[in-house]
Amino acid sequence: MRKLLPLAVAVLLLSACRFVYKQPVFQGNLLDKASVEQLAPGMTRPQVYALLGSPAVEDPFHKNRWDYIATQRRGHGQTDIKTFTVHFDGDTVARWEGEYFAEQDAQLAAEMAKFGNLPKDDKKKKR
Repeated sequence: MRKLLPLAVAVLLLSACRFVYKQPVFQGNLLDKASVEQLAPGMTRPQVYALLGSPAVEDPFHKNRWDYIATQRRGHGQTDIKTFTVHFDGDTVARWEGEYFAEQDAQLAAEMAKFGNLPKDDKKKKR
């Protein structure tokens, strides 16, 4: 019986590891849906840079495309990878394609508000 007690405790502790909370992990370019909707053919590279930010990949072998890559992993699940590509014709936007996490910013802000991880707005009146 004495030998079974440490074994039972070890099994119990190891089985609980699966149920431990894992914080969601977001990496890469989380693009805002409103910003992507403002893309238009004929926009210049600086305009796209101001709208979407710096691309994750500026391939020296494919200078006419910018890749925005984002990944998300929630809990113990699979990692989702989405790539949004902007194609240029010279220095202007020709077309774009791919996927992005469209509503991720609002959802992430709502999630983090529960835990108090968002910065506080100093402009609010103190009572």
